[in-house]
Amino acid sequence: MSDFLRRFAHSFATLDKHNLQLLNSLYSEDIAFTDPLHEVHGLPALRRYFAELYSNVSHLQFDFHSFDAVAEGEGYLRWTMSFHHPRLASGKVIRVPGCSHLMWHDKVYRHRDYFDAGALLYEHVPVLGRVVSWLKRRMG
Repeated sequence: MSDFLRRFAHSFATLDKHNLQLLNSLYSEDIAFTDPLHEVHGLPALRRYFAELYSNVSHLQFDFHSFDAVAEGEGYLRWTMSFHHPRLASGKVIRVPGCSHLMWHDKVYRHRDYFDAGALLYEHVPVLGRVVSWLKRRMG
């Protein structure tokens, strides 16, 4: 268990569109952030990414389940993201499990998220969602 990971998760869970300045205390200026849909380099670009993310949802919450340090300055967070988007799933809550791989010194300089992009987005788009769900059933 890592105190750094617990503190990071606690602070990250409090983020919203009104307090994105908290990103400055979590991430280094040269942050490299990657998820299945985006790749962002540098703290200013990360702030823009989060500002856009929070402007498109009416609710976004992260619940962290595990905090696993694997080496000095490296670890994983397991989480569930819950959000409402007015144009997805008829505005109902969408929940997506995921995992973050973090590397840090005093602040995080590498953040990579792993989650099912279909469960996050594609499955909730009319027509496309049915196709993605069908493909997942056929391949699973």
